[in-house]
Amino acid sequence: MHLQVLYEDNHLIAINKPAGYLVQGDQTGDATLAEYVKDYIKTKYKKPGDVFLGVIHRLDRPVSGVLLFARTSKGLTRMNEMFKNQEVEKTYWAVTANQPDPLEGELVHYLTKDPERNVAKAFEFMSSRAVGAKKAELHYQMLGRLGTHVLVEVKPKTGRPHQIRVQLAKIGCPIRGDLKYGSTITNKDGTIHLHCRSLSFMHPIKKEQVTLWATPPKGEIWSLFSDFWKKR
Repeated sequence: MHLQVLYEDNHLIAINKPAGYLVQGDQTGDATLAEYVKDYIKTKYKKPGDVFLGVIHRLDRPVSGVLLFARTSKGLTRMNEMFKNQEVEKTYWAVTANQPDPLEGELVHYLTKDPERNVAKAFEFMSSRAVGAKKAELHYQMLGRLGTHVLVEVKPKTGRPHQIRVQLAKIGCPIRGDLKYGSTITNKDGTIHLHCRSLSFMHPIKKEQVTLWATPPKGEIWSLFSDFWKKR
């Protein structure tokens, strides 16, 4: 496959993840983006033997956008710490059928995860029903609306599995195509309209600020909001 490389140096490499691809292997046995990136590095730099590539963070299979890998163990360790300590600013765009009320705000929920069904559930308060739940926080803002399509910008403060998907669904704004969390619209390719628009962080080795931007996938729905790509 053709990789859209957004950033590359001796320690890190970032791509614009296409929706529908796995980051790491699962029970399906499908090829992963980690494997494709390894092949890219191996071919470009004519590296013999195995290529080191560390998975720093993940995007769900149906999600697109900025995906960052480490090319060295030092880069991997330091970036993992930065994600853990919430030192990486993440910005996502989501297309929903409903506009949030209010149009901008903070969401705080407590999430549980059913690993067998691969589904998260959001609770407004910690209770006996939310045993083992983890706190999830994000800031959202509606950027625009065209007909029944609403563009929402999300900045998660925590990094829980399916966090954005389940928290938006909890306030009545399921993401387009996300049948798992209440969308009534099916995307033919099985993807959902959630895109990691940018990552911003201090380079773990060079100590320089890095901001990576990824253009949303081609398609009729995303193209409705193409004016926003130039503004942000």
